Amino acid sequence: MKDYADAVALAAAIGKKEITARVVVSKTIEKIYRHNPQLNCFTTVTAEAALTQAEEIDAAIAGGKDPGILAGVPFAVKNLFDIEGITTLAGSKINAENPPAREDATAITRLKQTGAISLGALNMDEYAYGFVTENSHYGATLNPRDRTRIAGGSSGGSAAAVAAGLVPLTLGSDTNGSIRVPAALCGVYGFKPTYSRLSRAGAFLFSSSLDCIGPFARSVRDIATVFDVLQGEDPRDPVCTKKPAQLCLPELNQGIENLKIVVADGYFTEGAEPEALEAVAIVAKALDVKERIAIPESHRARAAAYIITATEGANLHLKNLQSRPEDFDPATRNRFLAGALIPASWYIQAQRFRRWYRTQLQAIFQQVDIILAPTTPCVAPPLGQEKMIIAGEEVLVRPNLGRFTQPLSFIGLPVLSVPIWRAGKLPLGVQVIAAPYYESLILRVAQVLEDERTINYL
Repeated sequence: MKDYADAVALAAAIGKKEITARVVVSKTIEKIYRHNPQLNCFTTVTAEAALTQAEEIDAAIAGGKDPGILAGVPFAVKNLFDIEGITTLAGSKINAENPPAREDATAITRLKQTGAISLGALNMDEYAYGFVTENSHYGATLNPRDRTRIAGGSSGGSAAAVAAGLVPLTLGSDTNGSIRVPAALCGVYGFKPTYSRLSRAGAFLFSSSLDCIGPFARSVRDIATVFDVLQGEDPRDPVCTKKPAQLCLPELNQGIENLKIVVADGYFTEGAEPEALEAVAIVAKALDVKERIAIPESHRARAAAYIITATEGANLHLKNLQSRPEDFDPATRNRFLAGALIPASWYIQAQRFRRWYRTQLQAIFQQVDIILAPTTPCVAPPLGQEKMIIAGEEVLVRPNLGRFTQPLSFIGLPVLSVPIWRAGKLPLGVQVIAAPYYESLILRVAQVLEDERTINYL
């Protein structure tokens, strides 16, 4: 099968009858069955249902109908999204005992309405609590760029499936960096929209006041397309915004001439390997950005995010922690148990600080449009590694991969991790950050970078 540039190009070819949706899905299934045993991206493959949907797409096209902008494009989702007829694992042994989902998650329904074809569910850290996707129940997902290294997490299967070319689009979730971290380590785009922007209905939540869903892809156009498709109020998710959809795809090529872009200084330049900062410098040079800005108290924002995450996550799983702790992944269980012991006063203080920190960023975004920062402090660490040396200091791998992502999702900012490649080296990511509901500005910047081949990994 021809290697199409991205999902949108593939859908266009299917619409023009250059290739059928059935052939695309059949070839995709073959590729998954061939490579997944080594990479461990998929936990469930819905091959039969996908082939049926592909035949329906081909019949619609043959009948002169327009089945949608993503007609025939295969996609897959992190296994915390409900897929009708499939048990929603959320990376856990405990959830495997639940009955199959009765309906698709809202995000899956909206993608299917555009003709996209669901191919199954993807591996993740248990209950989305982690940055490594080394799951004690379902195994580790390997990084397609170097199979001796982690894919990142908690949406590791989602990032790796796109990086390996198994499917062109996937969905993940992001609490503290669970989309952006694996996107950076696997060298693909990962988009965390504004908190409440996209419906989480039918997704198994981790920390309700932080959780977002978002796409992974290999082009900015694909990210914008999926984001536009997923927008819209949903009564099934009470926090989903009532703001009207703001389509990004029509604005992609407007350029950045009038945008004020700066590089995050201070905290976002500390505790990182030189190559992570070099990636930011590459992007800053490509955009002719020279000004830097300090975001105050970001180290406290990270600490407060940890307190809120651990407390809300532990509260969600408290009954099972008390009655069947042995059935949790040990790494997840221990962090949940720690969260259950956090005093209520700490949680309240963290929420108060959250309001203060949000006010500081609001003031900054009165002066600037876009902030650049590293996504991770280093390239993907080796599988099974518990500690790493960062900036000359030995630190734990699991908590420190998200040191630059946590302070931003803490207050719900939209962020895209763009992949940066250096010859002969593993990929890294750079975060492109905007004020809430300004996703279109982020994607315009990313499109310029892609057009100038600053991002070049195909």
